[in-house]
Amino acid sequence: MNCIPQLTIRTIRVRGLNLQLARPIETASGVMNTAPLLLVDLVTNEGILGCSYLRCYTPLVLQPLVQLVATCGEVLSGQTVAPITIGQKLQQQFRLLGTQGLLGMALAGIDMALWDARAKACDLPLVTLLGGEPTVIPAYGSLRRMGPEGVAQEAEELLVLGFSAFKVKIGHGDLAADLATIRAVRQVIGQDKHLMVDYNQSLSVPEASRRLRVLDEEGLYWIEEPTRADDFEGHARIAQTARTAIQLGENWWGPHEMARSIAVHACDQAMLDVMKIGGVSGWLRAAALAEAAGLPVSSHLFPEVSAHLLGVTPTGLWLEYLNIASLILMEPLRIQDGLATIPDRPGNGLVWDEKAVKRWLVYEAPPP
Repeated sequence: MNCIPQLTIRTIRVRGLNLQLARPIETASGVMNTAPLLLVDLVTNEGILGCSYLRCYTPLVLQPLVQLVATCGEVLSGQTVAPITIGQKLQQQFRLLGTQGLLGMALAGIDMALWDARAKACDLPLVTLLGGEPTVIPAYGSLRRMGPEGVAQEAEELLVLGFSAFKVKIGHGDLAADLATIRAVRQVIGQDKHLMVDYNQSLSVPEASRRLRVLDEEGLYWIEEPTRADDFEGHARIAQTARTAIQLGENWWGPHEMARSIAVHACDQAMLDVMKIGGVSGWLRAAALAEAAGLPVSSHLFPEVSAHLLGVTPTGLWLEYLNIASLILMEPLRIQDGLATIPDRPGNGLVWDEKAVKRWLVYEAPPP
């Protein structure tokens, strides 16, 4: 193995894409017809390229986020590719402003690209660099539709990938609508497979408690974000009375918010979003918190990078599979028999399909 002992950042190339989804993603808050993504390419003087991407949810923030990441890249030019050290410097630089929202996303994208470059410089898969090894991770199929007919059709399609677990979004209507959707999926997948539901923060605490008393009879694996994500005390009250596991975490902005949630027993399981938790570095800190608290950890989106990270998470459980970025990847994450295979190529496995990237490109930061 040849490992380049030191890499130096030359520049960061940033591009904003808006992918048209063949099947829109429906949530209790509305329908997403496109997937705005931001591509981060960290270029080093040694010729190593570190790659990552961010999901922006709305195209309205693509241009400002592109500019923000590019500006951070100018600040980092000439520095050594050392994710922890750079992370500490950036946290200190932005302490008075705070590192949530767009800035938190920007810093996470840079962190992921730094780790990818470091792994490539050592000619190792990211999971191996972090102390694990390429393996397979149990994955669940995350459904995009919400109505009974739509979810039944989509579940049928995903069954061919061999998933033993599925997740469906609910909360757009009343309790009767929730039950109709749940039972439509259950009829397709059978009783032998796990079924999770996601409310996407759509209920008040009292309404969540009322509905969960009924959903407790449905044999669900977990109920995700029944109320506002930052209402840790509210989730704790819900969790105290629910028999079904409460899942929380995709909207934790960093390990500190996770620690606050754990302190009040807001959830029974943890779901980490590598972009919001602070990139690879933030995930590693969060995984340590989860192990200490005995919380099973599943991932939220970003399956290509999350698979590597679940491979070194002591309480790692499920990989969420929602196929979005594969539209612009040369080698999408492979799912077979319900298992995601961590690729054994160097880095995190992201290789852009430049022809597809060009098709969906809407904004690129000008060179410094």
